[in-house]
Amino acid sequence: MSTRVPPSQSAPKENQSSRRTPPDKPRFPLGNIWLVFLALLVLNYLVSTFFFPSQQPDKVPYTLFREQVQQNNVKAIYTKGEVISGQFSTPVSYQPPITDSARPPAVKAVEHFTTVVPAFVDPGLESLLIQHGVEIRADPIQEEAGPLVTFLRLFGPALILILFYVWFFRRMQKQGGMGGFGNLFGLGKSKARQFNKDNENKVTFDDVAGIDEAEKELVEIVDFLQHPEKYAKLGAAAPKGVLLIGAPGTGKTLLARAVAGEAGVPFFSMSGSEFVEMIVGVGAARVRDLFKQAREHAPAIIFIDELDSIGRARGNFVYGGANSEQEQTLNQILTEMDGFSSREGIIVLAATNQPDVLDKALLRPGRFDRRIVINLPDKIGREAILKVHTRKIPLADDVQLEEIASITPGFSGADLRNLVNEAALGAAREQQEVVRQKDFMNALERIVLGVARPLLLSYHDRERIAYHEGGHAILGLVVPGADPVNRVSIVPRGQALGVTYQRPESDRYNYEEGYIRGRIVGILGGRAAEEIVYGTRTTGAENDIEQATRLARGMVTRWGMSDKIGMVELAPRQNPYLGNGMDTYPGSKPFSEATAKAIDDEVLRIIHEAHDEARRLLTKYRKELDALAKALLEKETLDEQEILKVTGLTPAPPLPVKKMLAQE
Repeated sequence: MSTRVPPSQSAPKENQSSRRTPPDKPRFPLGNIWLVFLALLVLNYLVSTFFFPSQQPDKVPYTLFREQVQQNNVKAIYTKGEVISGQFSTPVSYQPPITDSARPPAVKAVEHFTTVVPAFVDPGLESLLIQHGVEIRADPIQEEAGPLVTFLRLFGPALILILFYVWFFRRMQKQGGMGGFGNLFGLGKSKARQFNKDNENKVTFDDVAGIDEAEKELVEIVDFLQHPEKYAKLGAAAPKGVLLIGAPGTGKTLLARAVAGEAGVPFFSMSGSEFVEMIVGVGAARVRDLFKQAREHAPAIIFIDELDSIGRARGNFVYGGANSEQEQTLNQILTEMDGFSSREGIIVLAATNQPDVLDKALLRPGRFDRRIVINLPDKIGREAILKVHTRKIPLADDVQLEEIASITPGFSGADLRNLVNEAALGAAREQQEVVRQKDFMNALERIVLGVARPLLLSYHDRERIAYHEGGHAILGLVVPGADPVNRVSIVPRGQALGVTYQRPESDRYNYEEGYIRGRIVGILGGRAAEEIVYGTRTTGAENDIEQATRLARGMVTRWGMSDKIGMVELAPRQNPYLGNGMDTYPGSKPFSEATAKAIDDEVLRIIHEAHDEARRLLTKYRKELDALAKALLEKETLDEQEILKVTGLTPAPPLPVKKMLAQE
């Protein structure tokens, strides 16, 4: 089932707020004070129990006391009424009597004891004590702790924690954040990874391919870092900040590291999310520390990846403390970029794929005043990227990087690197010495559709899948302007039971209405083939219907290709660097119910017309459809030449270009 959809023709939207607010000072948190108080009490009890245990004497039976007196093991005693307290010369092992509890009490080593003298004891106890050398004292053997000591033992840990808590946050307020105290524990230290010119992973422009336009824009930055006197002589200054904008995987980070590698200066890399922590003020402290390190190693480059995580437009209220922390971090970045001169040799590079959400203060001259867009590579760029990634990989003689580049439109540099790696892994699994063209094709199917699934399908199911994919392939051959069919397979992969892979002759950047309508016709070819051959429908066309609906709705709501609706914007702009799927407005729709019904009617009309055209063409070429389905059942996978040989068809000519000549 073909899976390509024309990219959105959208532009970044403007930020809603550009005002700059002063950094908030950390406030002493007073919320949930009762939970804090309860936690302090529990912590105080645990600390006083385990670290300051009470020294109360153990209670023992009178008989044990008398036995120890007779064994000369009682050192001294003190009496107060009927209670005798004393100290054994050698600790005595004693197990308290068993109670009703299931677990018997543990044996204790008793040194200080207390016991009660029974009323019926004869008055000869004093003589017995003197006879065995027991010291009879008039003062207690263990002095009772004073009230101040008792109070400190019970509440001292809690008081220390409260004083520490108050001092901690007052110190934060004085330092405007974490300050020196945070650095003591590493909270305010930046987590930037430093890459020096002698680093083993040094990257240069030789490792970067397919983005020549962006590379040329950064050559001036490299030249400034290497020869600053040339620019200072003319009074020129290099830009303080350079913002790299592009889709994920296009090589923004790689390009920034290549700039540092070419210039031979230290490179400090840090992600925007690494600045923000739960504790307010940590992000601002890390920004200060990052710029401090860069100044110490100047000339240097600071690279902040995913700038949108901390650079979003201010003023939008968000529940919780994360919004305040994000704004403080952003304010600190703005302050630091205002506080240094470009002649210091420090240049800030940043990368984002959501430039429309950034605060306008970041984009004004003097900050990120140079913006470089890194687009997805074209066919020539993809071939150059493949050459870079296959430099250390043994390739077979049949490998054609140009053909691989032509069948991978829309792939980023990271995607192509993954493709090369998957092909090498596949060759290694089959115990090969080199990587073949077939390995690249299998890797492409694995990446796009997933791993092949060993499903035990019946002959009837396999035949239906063959006709479904055959319908896509036949229409790809006979519809004027359709992308050439490169590969058809009925091997189940991922969530798909089969695939028809089409590739354009060249990269497309603009799409005609006839081409999009032809795409919808080809997408609906699978369902049309099932209806013609079997007279029924299955769930296998779910993905096809989704793609056709997206294209038809885009024609009506975004591209003004409906005469009934006209050239009216009825769908929000999409981020060109992040695929957002279907167009939906947040909240209420900015058009009436009557317009909504008209949109639905137009979408249905386009889809129904395309479906009727698909049925008409497949009925006309039923003989070729049967031949292709039979060949698929035999071989399961057919390439472009095999498809043309089996069907005997030749690809339809491109769409005619109509030109309106100007009338004099």
